[in-house]
Amino acid sequence: MVVLMTALGIVLMVLGLLLSIAWHELGHLATAKMFGIRCTQYMVGFGKTLWSTHRGGTEYGVKLVPLGGYVRMVGMMPPAKQRPDTGKPLSRWRAMAEDAREASVGDIEPGDEDRQFYQRAPWKRLIVMFAGPAMNLVLALVLFAGLLMGVGIYQSTTTVGSVHECVVPAASADDSCPADAEPSPAAKAGLEPGDRITAVNGVATPDWRAVQDAIRSNIGPGTIDVERDGQTLSLSTDFIANEVAKTDADGNIVVRTDAQGDPVLDDQGRQVPETVTAGFVGFVPTYERQTLSAGESAVFFGETTLSVGKAIITLPAKVPGVFEAAFLGAERAPDSPVGVVGASRIGGEILALPAPMLDRAAMVLNLLAGINLFLFAFNMVPILPLDGGHIAGALWESVRRRFAKFLRRPDPGPVDVAQLMPVAYVVVACFLCFSLLLLIADIVNPVRLMQ
Repeated sequence: MVVLMTALGIVLMVLGLLLSIAWHELGHLATAKMFGIRCTQYMVGFGKTLWSTHRGGTEYGVKLVPLGGYVRMVGMMPPAKQRPDTGKPLSRWRAMAEDAREASVGDIEPGDEDRQFYQRAPWKRLIVMFAGPAMNLVLALVLFAGLLMGVGIYQSTTTVGSVHECVVPAASADDSCPADAEPSPAAKAGLEPGDRITAVNGVATPDWRAVQDAIRSNIGPGTIDVERDGQTLSLSTDFIANEVAKTDADGNIVVRTDAQGDPVLDDQGRQVPETVTAGFVGFVPTYERQTLSAGESAVFFGETTLSVGKAIITLPAKVPGVFEAAFLGAERAPDSPVGVVGASRIGGEILALPAPMLDRAAMVLNLLAGINLFLFAFNMVPILPLDGGHIAGALWESVRRRFAKFLRRPDPGPVDVAQLMPVAYVVVACFLCFSLLLLIADIVNPVRLMQ
């Protein structure tokens, strides 16, 4: 059954990734056709064509390698400006640019004289290129909104889940109690699983954050009010100073990092939290699914977007770690980047977990939403051949034309993106090498949910 669920999870994740790619390219296709640009191909994947069909002058198809997709539009590059013939051979840079231009011109057919991409106003080209990443952003928003506002996420409650038998520092790798360990204040006070904490030192605690803050800010004798079997009890206890996990402004545990910014792991592969000295009682709360409001969901989405942006910025720094994991047997970091194979394997692991189906489905959808958010942010990076590179070109052309108009100079015409194609080739080569590296690492040393 585990093998079956793993296989099903992998298949569903692959389909989800293909859907995300197709959804992205649909944004380009729809807006390009809306502005009268002829599109010759709409393809999901690269390499050999597995299936295709022609509709309305466009070939729709699926290719072998699911690492992306594309919409081929005629006239992506403007014609070359007339230059005086010096008789000198073209530089390697110019030759690469002209080769790319000739390949683009090869798609133009009779009747395309006014249906080319470069002929459209900069704002129209900006919309066409932004529409692809925007589709991923919309899909991520819909998935996150459904999960957060519809299904909810697990959050700590004011109900006691378990009581620590003894006092153990948060940084300790061993949770067991030594023979000479001091009993925890919660155990001494008679706190029991199922008790709902209503107040600490007489101050009401409507949620877990209030309980946590009240306990950590008190050291010395005090009281904890609980509801147990319909009765309200006031338990006397001592809030002792102990080494506890540090939390941020939102109550999330702060993970200790090394000099490279990677999480520090203990001998069992668990992330080690940063610690502070604060008040301590010694119990663990229960966790329940709770839906978020629209405002809370917006904050969550914003924080996730910032995390994705940070991940993209730090992506080059993680390449050595992936290389070491792939070829040198180094441990694969939990936050290591993954490719299509890695994401699919994680999807399979999720569906095979011994957890309620709702939890597993929510985790898969959360993973897919995060991938779409990453696709949006990554494609907005302003370098060719990414969509952000074309967007930057359209913006620069608009600024240049407005500036020329203000100075009453001739229209400078469209930005010649063909001049940047050598840079695009380097970016593509780096992307292919990184994708191959991820593929090897995901096969020989994958990121696993259960370390």
